[in-house]
Amino acid sequence: MTQSSTALMPALAAGSLPVPSALGSLDAYIGAVHRIPVLSVEDEQRLARRYRDDDDLDAARELVMSHLRFVVHVARGYNGYGLPLGDLIQEGNIGLMKAVKRFDPAVGVRLVSFAVHWIRAEMHEFILRNWRIVKVATTKAQRKLFFNLRKSKTRLGWLNADEVRAVAQDLNVSEREVLEMESRLSGRDIGFDAPADEDNEHAPPAPAAYLMAEDEDPSEAYERADSEADQLELLREGLARLDQRSRDIVKRRWLDPDSKVTLQELADEYGVSAERIRQVEANALKKMKALFAA
Repeated sequence: MTQSSTALMPALAAGSLPVPSALGSLDAYIGAVHRIPVLSVEDEQRLARRYRDDDDLDAARELVMSHLRFVVHVARGYNGYGLPLGDLIQEGNIGLMKAVKRFDPAVGVRLVSFAVHWIRAEMHEFILRNWRIVKVATTKAQRKLFFNLRKSKTRLGWLNADEVRAVAQDLNVSEREVLEMESRLSGRDIGFDAPADEDNEHAPPAPAAYLMAEDEDPSEAYERADSEADQLELLREGLARLDQRSRDIVKRRWLDPDSKVTLQELADEYGVSAERIRQVEANALKKMKALFAA
């Protein structure tokens, strides 16, 4: 497609698409999109061809507008995640615009059937980003478990061993992954330094009261990192002061643990005795130690 089709989403977003914030309330938005007429098959095909063949953004806008009610319908199916319905609808609208951009009328399917994948995908991403402060699903298997297991738990509560096995087989994941996701779904976010509940003497304390790492004091960590940087610089300086043979021997004997060589291997390479290599190594290390002690 040409450059105009690449700019479809910003062009539509800047156009006449209704949004909840612009209309003042979610109910007003839902009422507005339900008053937009549904397209017939013929009209949908005609508009889709105008956009595909001529990059007609007005045709694309009409396709999007006529399907906004369907986005509302899909978004209502995700009400149980505790996220604002208006936000879910706006994310779904982004998916709808992506679907219109990629829709090919020659395939012979209705736009609504094609768009549902894109709409749900955007809503899923939004839910996973915002349902918890800490991400609960990052891999493909975890994403699949997040949405399917949550429905099962609503119906069944805590899963027993047979139900865990059945879910694992049905979703083609391991039983360990099912148990791990069930544990994540059952947890909740707690502020690290949340204020104490003065009205409830039995309320658990905030994590800041007991999750302490004495060995990770920021000032000590900084001093340790600074000291390590100084030592590394001294090591580089010490090596630079050695002659080439001494530097090579020290590096290969002490600084390369993956391929540490023996004295005899170096002796054979340099054509001297192993004792001579040991003497060169000892003198080089003595010079470097003197630099560290200075």
